[in-house]
Amino acid sequence: MASRLEWLLDEARLTAQTLIDRAEDLASPTLRLGITGLSRAGKTVFTTALIHALMRGGRLPVFRAMHEGRIATARLEPQPDDGVPRFDYEGHLATLVDDRRWPESTRRISELRLAIDYAPARGGRRTLTLDIVDYPGEWLLDLPLLDQSFADFARQSLALAHAPARRPLAGPFLAALAATDPSAPADETEARKLAALFTDYLAACRAETVSMSLLPPGRFLMPGDLEGSPALTFAPLDLAESTDAASGSLQAMMERRFEAYKERVVRPFFRDHFARLDRQIVLIDVLSALNAGPAALADLESALDGILAAFRIGRNSWLSALFRHRIGKVLFAATKADHLHHTSHDPLEAILRRLVERALARAESAGADIDVVALAAVRATREAMVKRGRAHLPAIVGVPEAGQHGADAFDGLAEAAVFPGDLPENPSALFDPAHGFSGLSDAAGGDFRFLRFRPPLVARNAETLALPLPHIRLDRALEFLLGDRLK
Repeated sequence: MASRLEWLLDEARLTAQTLIDRAEDLASPTLRLGITGLSRAGKTVFTTALIHALMRGGRLPVFRAMHEGRIATARLEPQPDDGVPRFDYEGHLATLVDDRRWPESTRRISELRLAIDYAPARGGRRTLTLDIVDYPGEWLLDLPLLDQSFADFARQSLALAHAPARRPLAGPFLAALAATDPSAPADETEARKLAALFTDYLAACRAETVSMSLLPPGRFLMPGDLEGSPALTFAPLDLAESTDAASGSLQAMMERRFEAYKERVVRPFFRDHFARLDRQIVLIDVLSALNAGPAALADLESALDGILAAFRIGRNSWLSALFRHRIGKVLFAATKADHLHHTSHDPLEAILRRLVERALARAESAGADIDVVALAAVRATREAMVKRGRAHLPAIVGVPEAGQHGADAFDGLAEAAVFPGDLPENPSALFDPAHGFSGLSDAAGGDFRFLRFRPPLVARNAETLALPLPHIRLDRALEFLLGDRLK
């Protein structure tokens, strides 16, 4: 009953907020763009590059408003929400250009507002306000928790922990759980121990050689100010079917803290930010999953299915738009396309399309515009042909980050030419064990290895502003996400 009442109150708040947003939109057209992705997908780099491209232009032939010269200026405006951190565009750009380092990963929500002055194709002058909302993709995986009981969460979490690829990593947690009696009196020390072991297991699943993606609760791996709070000090328990928690028991404590997590962490994010988005891009590090093997690919597929299930998707009618935000466009983007030769870009898109196949079918039936793209928001490599024996192989050339190993160890200063391998034309070869794909899970060395490269050398002009950043298909992403609003 309480859950139903909370849902009704949230719906009322969302309706009121939508009416306010629509009224403001009449005076100043505004588009709220969500940028998210799972760990190591490059959200911060993409957001920085998108803002820089709008402000500085560059070679963007597919982004028609820019290519046709109809965007006069794009300027930063004051932060739209006083309670949300501002996206540090200037700091991240300096890290990329001056330090030639990749910015730190997204660990919290942030926003930035751009005012885009443009000339519509039919003439005149208009301004579109673009509110960019950057947030960790792991938070999206928490949204299904709103409809789950603690028993549901525990059952699903333990099913994942017992999966073959995860069970060795979950061993210490599962062993402690086997020795735990949920009906025993609540004990803070026991709760903290189980929560720590559960968090360690989730963190181990993110290691490069494993690369699991479906790892709720999302805040356990990026707790921020909530670190050590009771709302993050719980863990799934091995519960008997239809067992109600006895008052004062460990199970009752865990259930209460699970509900607190939903109420104080998940629900405010959904109500205040996620449910107000108009467009969404989901960035995906497909290459890390390829490195790790078929179990990581299958896990990524499940995570992406869960992510899109959380969206309010579909085209707005004039009436529904008045009372409800709907995400009308969703773009799935496989990042780090510059780690491959361009001959593998189409296969990379095909693999991504296969990963989101179930999600695409559901979104398209709801009337949303969906697309997939392989891109590099900041291109760190260039292409070349290298000779190996009598063969000439398509290679990529860049500066690998220090500490990595290929045929030689890399120092982070010298360029190297790397043959990254060819992706199969038929993505089913990666999803069917009969085809023999094993990734780094193969003790013999695996099928694909992708190095990490430093950002490219980018010049600055006399005004000390960075010149346009090199990219792969950032213009295609801009056209899909913004093009119709700049006609």
